[in-house]
Amino acid sequence: MQFGQIRQSSALNPASILILVLIYALLWFGTLNYRHLIPSDEGRYAEIAREMLVTGDWVTPRYNGYKYFEKPPLQIWATATAFNLFGIGDWQARLWTALTGFLTIVFIGFTGARVYSARAGWLAAIALASSPMWVMGGHINSLDMGLSAFLVAALCSLLLAQTSHNSNDTRKWMWACWAFMALATLSKGVIGVAIPGMVFIVYSITAWDWKIWKRLHIISGTILFLAITAPWFVLVAQRNPEFLEFFFIHEHLQRFTQTAHSRTGPIYYFIPLLLLGFLPWIAQTPGALAQAWRERNREFSSGWLLVCWFAVIMGFFSMSQSKLPGYIIPVFPALAMLVGHRLDRNLGFSNSMGLPWRLQALFFAILGGVGFFFLSEVGKQARPDEIESYAQYTYWIIAALIVLISFSLLAFVQSKRNGLSSITSFASGFFLCTIIAGTGHETLGRAVSGIDLVEQVKASIPEKVNFYSIRILDHTVPFYLGRTMIMVESPDELEFGVKQEPELWLSTFDAFIERWKEDQTAYALMVPEQFIELQKLNVPMQEVGRDSRRVIVKHPESPTNSAQ
Repeated sequence: MQFGQIRQSSALNPASILILVLIYALLWFGTLNYRHLIPSDEGRYAEIAREMLVTGDWVTPRYNGYKYFEKPPLQIWATATAFNLFGIGDWQARLWTALTGFLTIVFIGFTGARVYSARAGWLAAIALASSPMWVMGGHINSLDMGLSAFLVAALCSLLLAQTSHNSNDTRKWMWACWAFMALATLSKGVIGVAIPGMVFIVYSITAWDWKIWKRLHIISGTILFLAITAPWFVLVAQRNPEFLEFFFIHEHLQRFTQTAHSRTGPIYYFIPLLLLGFLPWIAQTPGALAQAWRERNREFSSGWLLVCWFAVIMGFFSMSQSKLPGYIIPVFPALAMLVGHRLDRNLGFSNSMGLPWRLQALFFAILGGVGFFFLSEVGKQARPDEIESYAQYTYWIIAALIVLISFSLLAFVQSKRNGLSSITSFASGFFLCTIIAGTGHETLGRAVSGIDLVEQVKASIPEKVNFYSIRILDHTVPFYLGRTMIMVESPDELEFGVKQEPELWLSTFDAFIERWKEDQTAYALMVPEQFIELQKLNVPMQEVGRDSRRVIVKHPESPTNSAQ
């Protein structure tokens, strides 16, 4: 990065930036192990990786022992590798998500510095680093962050390629763009190449820039893309002939056009998420978009490409029949780069921020204070067994509010004489507020994770026994127990897997009861209401552990169990 402009402003210098980055990295990665995994994504993808490592089958993903083809395996490979290197645990399960999220912040800063200026790059990086949805996404074991990271890396590579004045650099960055699209495809499917493709078409039309198609290195790029993606798709299709139809038709075409996945929402579904997810910088967004509109031209326009990226992703997923919050995570880095450029212009040579910025900083300080009047609402919907957990979480919220107020006031004080430090302080407050509130969620998520139940029973369960999951699919207990479960009657999202291997599950409740009577060493997991129903049917079961959501039982007639 070029640090000259930042040093001249007497606001930050390279040493200060390095210290801030190191502190940020320590907080970013150091909080990964504080929370236990929660359903459903976190437990699901950790368990698939654990099974991949245990079975040694790195081609056919399995979940709870059943074939699972909903998503490609790049993140599963990475997590299984982390398990192999560092052991099986919570932070290892989140390492890939955290790493890709952190490196994207660095890449955004680098790209902003190359495309605009060193100061704009720094501002873009801290804007993304303090966006609540990006921070939370980087600490949840979900596929959305890995996909977003590679999509954004492809976007950044495209920007660097098209703004380079050296043909060799252009070719190298375009090859990087194709490689990142391939990795995005291996992260979550054809959306990894579809989104950049749609964005590029919209950009070409709206900017009337057709010459750019000659600089994409389409032939060599496509060869590189296929060299990265094709091997796994070919191997998994050879071993599992049913894969292609399920993956491309059910998981892509039907997910977008039909409501079968029960993830519908109104067309404005993502607008509140956008406002909350980019909250610190939402006031700068309209001006940043308008600035990109004014700066567009018939040559390559970086700002307008970023606007198209934002608009296409928002529009595409708003029209989709399948909606989840993580779908719009890729828009935040593009917005951060636009906002960084906008703030850089606002700072100018005076390194001071005007009245609108000071009012914004003061507004959030006041908003943090208002938050104290609503603390009683935190546990209002809590179940009786959750009241104490919500009471504990209130202390985390108080700490988050104090940090937000303190740093917002600091930003307000600094704004007139040291604008760059004011922006950095403001960003720091939002990052710390988000990381504190997110980390403190362990007080609520611990019960959901089932870790306390597992610690009650794990040591007493023999290694080689059948474990049944009665009419539920628990997304975390199998991971913490370190064993798969035989599904009974309700396959949930494993419906495709049980259809491919029907001998691996029990399709009816009656079939389970018959099997249970014969399986003298068996264990089973169920909800408390299901346990009561089985007791009424006089099914022989002995409770070995429970929490507020689950019960684990064993067969009382088991010789092994009787000896314990």
